[in-house]
Amino acid sequence: MSVIQDYLGIFLFLVAGFGFVAFGMFVSKLLRPHKPNEEKNTTYESGEDPSQNAWGNFNIRFYLVGLIFIIFEAEIIFLFPWATVFTDKQLMLQTNGWWAFAGFFEVLVFMLVLILGLAYVWAKGYLDWDKPQAENKIVKEVIPKELYKNVNKKYS
Repeated sequence: MSVIQDYLGIFLFLVAGFGFVAFGMFVSKLLRPHKPNEEKNTTYESGEDPSQNAWGNFNIRFYLVGLIFIIFEAEIIFLFPWATVFTDKQLMLQTNGWWAFAGFFEVLVFMLVLILGLAYVWAKGYLDWDKPQAENKIVKEVIPKELYKNVNKKYS
């Protein structure tokens, strides 16, 4: 078998998967009703009317926290297979324990790099969130208090 034939099954599986999705979307477009109106085209905000543009700016800290989260999620992706292979007793017996030492050293270096990255992020202050201080503004009233009293008497 050639190398191309080895990957032919994977290629056919991908083509069939994309074809299945495209066919499903095409059939649903043919069968569903298409009646757009102004209310359907508005931004969905949990049943409330939108108060402002949906393309608002977000604080950059949300993106940084998201990136840090993804980095540590990748750690789990790499540590789980290591843990399953590391416990293979037959492989440890064949290598006279060197498999265990090499695997432990690799994970130790991997964890050390991640801990250094976390320390760097922490030292740079990317995990610190500034809390805004409440502003106490003194507003000088230009409307006389008698007008407020008259309005309160009128509607009470």
